[in-house]
Amino acid sequence: MTQTIAFIGLGNMGGGMAANLLKNGYAVRAFDLSEEALARAESHGAVRAASAADAATGADAVVTMLPAGTHVEAVYTGEIFGAARPGALFLDCSTIDVATARRVSEAAVAAGFAMVDAPVSGGIAAANGGTLTFMVGGTDTAFDSARPILSAMGKAVIHAGGAGNGQAAKICNNMLLGATMVATCETFAMARKLGLDPQTFYDISSVSSGQSWSMTSYCPVPGVGPQTPADNGYQGGFAVGLMLKDLKLAGAAAASVGASVPMGNAAEALYQMLANQGEAARDFSLMIEMLEGK
Repeated sequence: MTQTIAFIGLGNMGGGMAANLLKNGYAVRAFDLSEEALARAESHGAVRAASAADAATGADAVVTMLPAGTHVEAVYTGEIFGAARPGALFLDCSTIDVATARRVSEAAVAAGFAMVDAPVSGGIAAANGGTLTFMVGGTDTAFDSARPILSAMGKAVIHAGGAGNGQAAKICNNMLLGATMVATCETFAMARKLGLDPQTFYDISSVSSGQSWSMTSYCPVPGVGPQTPADNGYQGGFAVGLMLKDLKLAGAAAASVGASVPMGNAAEALYQMLANQGEAARDFSLMIEMLEGK
């Protein structure tokens, strides 16, 4: 029997994720506040729902992909808990703060539902291509139930531990990414000022101790390494505003547990500067242009 998934939040990431569920044989009841997003989901075979509660009614599982913790908590407590069938599985794939993820999960369990927090890594292209990585927090039983659904949307599904640990893994990972991208950008900028050709520096550093994912898979210099948003005017990819959101979440989480994160804090300050320049919608590797004074 075909499983029915309620999918709530069909933006740049959610739209591709819902399409991949449909490609893999799931029935999808979709809801979003955007008429354009709903129409796109319908074109892929989803059934339009009138609200989040309508989407969740009778569904075997509910997947949410929402902007922030306030939205996640409001949708679950205000609509989904009262509409979902008993025992339904909830999968929140949003990137939110750890405390809210744990609070919503506890409320879901108390109401008789299973829930995982399953934020993603991979960006829009991976969402469309079904190659996302999911970092999952929840009980072993909930994880086992969620894994087939997540596998239909991604290439890697990793259990990070209890409720909220998926969010913890996501913000730690993205703090590392933000800091290493800043270091990669400033290094290429300095290399150019010292007279090094960017391709030559890439050829050397990519096989030396300075190698990082930010350099070899997502090089911020146009025409160097694999094709990246840098080759498209820093359009697409992972927006400055989204990186800043994740760095703020990481900073708040670090403060809550007394963790020292000077590099994470520095990266947050630099991405805040870039956002203040009106560049929140462009790719986060645009950092190189700010550091070069362009």
